Amino acid sequence: MRKLIKPNSTEISTLKKPKKKKSPPPYKTHSENFYYMKQMSNKRPVIVIMLDGEKIEGFIDWYDEKVIKIRREEQPNLLVYKHAIKYIMKDEEKIKAQEEEKEEDKN
Repeated sequence: MRKLIKPNSTEISTLKKPKKKKSPPPYKTHSENFYYMKQMSNKRPVIVIMLDGEKIEGFIDWYDEKVIKIRREEQPNLLVYKHAIKYIMKDEEKIKAQEEEKEEDKN
């Protein structure tokens, strides 16, 4: 017959390791700011899709916490609230056209 050995409370406390709580992810990662700065510095044409489906084409001129300024060609500039934006994407067609113009200017 086996005899059960019961550890005392001090032995139990030394055996248990305290669980480390994971810290929550940061509220702001600044990736949004990085994206805006990159688009502004490269002067990339973007398409802003609004929540209601409207498309706005232009360049990001500046931004702040709640608003983005879209500079458009031959149309008035727009201030767009960020909460009304569904998503922003690069305008690939205009980017290709810009690259072709640069190549023609080099030749």
